[in-house]
Amino acid sequence: MQMAKAITRYVRISPRKARYAAGLIRGLSVEKASLQLAYSKLRGGRLLKKTLDSAVANAETQLDARRTELKIHEVRVDPGPILRRAKARSRGSSVPVNKRTSHFTIIVSKES
Repeated sequence: MQMAKAITRYVRISPRKARYAAGLIRGLSVEKASLQLAYSKLRGGRLLKKTLDSAVANAETQLDARRTELKIHEVRVDPGPILRRAKARSRGSSVPVNKRTSHFTIIVSKES
């Protein structure tokens, strides 16, 4: 089975929120997945669509495959490094604020 892959790293969205959008497209054909992400109101959907388009472009150049014959083989959203910040609170204290990042991996394959 021929596969093409695209990775987007250090995206400033929490992995938990991005996994909602990843769940929408898991196992779909590329055409349906692209439509699903384009009309999704999720912010993660907009970010995942860029990675999906990149994976499709990789497949078209490396595998000589058409967009219509590609299927999503794997979608992964892994946690990236956490930007740790502090927020001031009353009486001179502070609370931690974790700004999470994600790594997206999308692998597309030819339907057989």
